[in-house]
Amino acid sequence: MRAIQTIKNVWKIEDLKSRILITLLLITVYRFLSVIPLPGIDPASLSSLEKQTAGGLMSLLDMFSGGAFSHASIVALGIMPYISASIVIQLLAIAVPYFQKLQREGESGRRKINQYTRYLTVAILLLQAPTYLVNLNVQMRQASGAVIPGGLWFNFSSTIILAAGSMFVLWLGERITDKGIGNGVSFIIMVGILARLPHALSQEFVSRIAEATGGLVMFLIEIAFLLVVIAGAILLVQGTRRIPVQYAKQMIGNKQYGGARQYIPLKVNAANVMPIIFAQAIMFIPVSLIQFGSANQESLLYKIFAPLSDHYSFWYNFVFAALIILFTYFYTAITINPKQMAEDLKKNNGFIPGIKPGKKTAEYIDEIMSRITLPGSLFLAVVAILPAFANILGIKQEFSQFFGGTSLLILVGVVLDTLQQVESHLLMRHYDGLLKSGRIKGRSGQIY
Repeated sequence: MRAIQTIKNVWKIEDLKSRILITLLLITVYRFLSVIPLPGIDPASLSSLEKQTAGGLMSLLDMFSGGAFSHASIVALGIMPYISASIVIQLLAIAVPYFQKLQREGESGRRKINQYTRYLTVAILLLQAPTYLVNLNVQMRQASGAVIPGGLWFNFSSTIILAAGSMFVLWLGERITDKGIGNGVSFIIMVGILARLPHALSQEFVSRIAEATGGLVMFLIEIAFLLVVIAGAILLVQGTRRIPVQYAKQMIGNKQYGGARQYIPLKVNAANVMPIIFAQAIMFIPVSLIQFGSANQESLLYKIFAPLSDHYSFWYNFVFAALIILFTYFYTAITINPKQMAEDLKKNNGFIPGIKPGKKTAEYIDEIMSRITLPGSLFLAVVAILPAFANILGIKQEFSQFFGGTSLLILVGVVLDTLQQVESHLLMRHYDGLLKSGRIKGRSGQIY
């Protein structure tokens, strides 16, 4: 079989085999740390925290940490603070001239930006860790009347442990990027998501088998539908519109350069999963306002925001989808700069056939991006709200999360990136690729 031969070919390449083994070792270390609770915390008292992380933004945090958040692990804060810091730095690179200058400085500028990102990550951790401990104390008291150990020393030491745990996870991710296979940070997030899949799948299977009639058939239909959704997510991740570019011929000495036609690939979903993350953060506000205000169902605050606090209501999913479309346009606008692309083409003696260089080229690229972003944003919104429809159709909540949203897009993107790297190693050693039909196309390698 082709699959078995491909595995044999992978194992023959010493460098690739070494990278895969190193990746598995580092991931094992991360999963081991995710089940070690903070000193002084009784794991049996965390049932309320697990319930709190069953939905909303807390569910996103717990998913990205592979369950470490709900188990009060020493790596409970996971990699999310680093992702938040990276997003802030990306936005600063658009608005602040100093960071724009660093981006143009090449490798030295990239190292400085990475350094600033790490500093900001530590600052975010030192703010998030005490907040996490306060929430942990409240949830434990509600669950069993237990409280976390009090005192300045416990809060200080636990904050340091949580911050150090997240920075160690970041270090593991960087080692995977350097010595392993794939993008380390994205790979760690993917492993955290996959850690929840076996339990969710077995839970759904048991519940369907327990039904009187047709349970197994319904389970098989669910799996088939999941495969269709995955295929759609692959198209969303890989979808591009290619713009032809012609380079002018020029003579340097006795040699002629340029003249060849190339293509600029514009992604249909240039924003990746960021619009979903932004929208989920906004949709968490109504729940917070209700908790902050009054639990009285007759209050005006409750009547206004209660429909938006139910993840399976029409208005929640309608507003959620609308926010995703708006954020897709917003994030695409701040990450794709048609004017800069037009200037780079002009500097390199390149032009789009039939379009004047300079301003007209920038307007043309901007028009194309607007056209392809609309179907991309609509498809992204549909994928994001699919878990709600799956839950309404009777699929259990834990398993329904894999039918769309952030988790599915991250899984698809990271798997494609990793397979693309494996295929590159195979082709370099003159082996067949992973597919007969053509080469695997990945994304940018990052989720943010």
